[in-house]
Amino acid sequence: MRAVVVGAGFAGSLIAKVLGDNGFSVLVLEAGADTDHDEAVERFRASRVKSPLRPYRTTVAAPSSDYLINTGPFDYASPYLRMNGGTGAAWTGITPRMHPDDFRTADIGRGRNWPISYDDLEPYYRAAEWEIGIAADADEQRQHLPVAEGYRYPMHALPRTYLDRVVASVVDGASIDGHELLVVGTPQARNGKPVDGYRPDGNLCAGYASCVPICPEQAKYTPHRTQKRWSGTVELRTRCVVNRVHADEFGRVTKVSYQRYEDDTTGRHTRHEEEADVVILAAHAIENAKLLLMSGLANSSDQVGRNLMDHPALLTWALMPQPVGPFRGPGSTTGIEAFRGGPERGRRAPFRIEIGNWGWGWSAGSPDSDTAEFVAAGLRGTALRRAVAERVSRQFALQVEVEQEADPANRVTLAAERDALGNPRPSLHYGLSDYVKDGLLAAKRVCDQLFEMLKAEDYTSYKPDEERYFEHNGEPLRYWGAGHGGGTHVMGSSRRDSVVDQWQRCWDHPNLYAVGCGSMPSLGTSNPSITMAALALRTADHLVSSRVEGVLGKMSKAP
Repeated sequence: MRAVVVGAGFAGSLIAKVLGDNGFSVLVLEAGADTDHDEAVERFRASRVKSPLRPYRTTVAAPSSDYLINTGPFDYASPYLRMNGGTGAAWTGITPRMHPDDFRTADIGRGRNWPISYDDLEPYYRAAEWEIGIAADADEQRQHLPVAEGYRYPMHALPRTYLDRVVASVVDGASIDGHELLVVGTPQARNGKPVDGYRPDGNLCAGYASCVPICPEQAKYTPHRTQKRWSGTVELRTRCVVNRVHADEFGRVTKVSYQRYEDDTTGRHTRHEEEADVVILAAHAIENAKLLLMSGLANSSDQVGRNLMDHPALLTWALMPQPVGPFRGPGSTTGIEAFRGGPERGRRAPFRIEIGNWGWGWSAGSPDSDTAEFVAAGLRGTALRRAVAERVSRQFALQVEVEQEADPANRVTLAAERDALGNPRPSLHYGLSDYVKDGLLAAKRVCDQLFEMLKAEDYTSYKPDEERYFEHNGEPLRYWGAGHGGGTHVMGSSRRDSVVDQWQRCWDHPNLYAVGCGSMPSLGTSNPSITMAALALRTADHLVSSRVEGVLGKMSKAP
């Protein structure tokens, strides 16, 4: 059986591996170029601006987030990356599971329910954690999630930072608004000390503060790791932009059309077609929706492109009363999970608090911004070094991911403007409901109380001239994009109001699958990559189950 997979990021790479291992002939078509790791590290090292996309080679024919067109009341703020590995090459590496309640948000009148439960997905969470390589402590995770008894993550949890310990020493056991506080380690897709029976790929995490976007030690998982384990029946072609999926009069997909380019600096290309028995779209929530709309497929429910979600992130930052050693280790190694649920969830969006290890890097551009400020004030030499060291050593930030419910008004459509290949650019209509704004405001007030507990001097400032600034209930707020796009080919239990079924198979086309975060009816408050990976493995299991044992027997064995 011949399968064509569109996109070589998380979901596409995992599904291609399973299908290849189980006798499928698989062609993976990736819109972006490939990137050599050492070249990318050097490109990032030499760059004056250390942005998340800076290490990677982008192309004119397959631009990334800079070609999105925002038309809504708010900007969709998240970037994504069109290259081999996708955004999985530049992600944070943080892998908390969703909470069971996140699968039933419609029960409290917010968004949509999943057609499956946490229990349905839990075995695939385990399989994904062992395939990707997650460092975490199962006993610690059971403090807020139903992790199976006897389960071990493949690697022991990474050590807590000094900052983590300082915060925990103050807030553990305290409470805010009836929520008992506890600092909990965050599962990481980066190499720690392995348990018996697991051999990590790459070096151990060495604590570099550049792992977003790129880990020089290759300790963080990227889809390239899975690609190295592809069987000989899987072929990858980069610089191939799929621009149409074809279906016959019975709704069965027959082939895909794509544009192949060699020159990264122009739109010159050649046109090709590939026949397929099954097509799997795995090109990101926005690109999957765009391709389905361009092809005129899978939209009998009128839900293709709708329900666009992200995690609007709230950032707050302060100076601790003592040095806490920021800019060491991964961006966040612990969090506060107490606000992910609770009775307030029916009134305002829930949120998850990350304890940030990188000072004011995300919120205020530190340490470059601090240096520029002191230079402008006339400091030089020893005085400059002392001023920067004194401030940066005490910097502390809280990074809060707020749930956004599925709303059909938030959507991807096709713009009249064209890209370099002549394809429509994605047009995004994006807004924030009062439910989300109430969650952002509640999160800000919790952060205020945490700073007070820690005796930290609050430097948070949201200014009207800044991007994504707004006021809610008379208070200033600002949000950042977390890079967690979802919902645009939403999963459901009926073809009348969803695009794909529980297996991520398009209701309208029996051999067309749209996989990834675009299938998720809710995002909860957790980074979605591990849930996306678990869904991909569940879909792969479905694809091969009629012929072979299935994914849980074929992937790395999870106890």
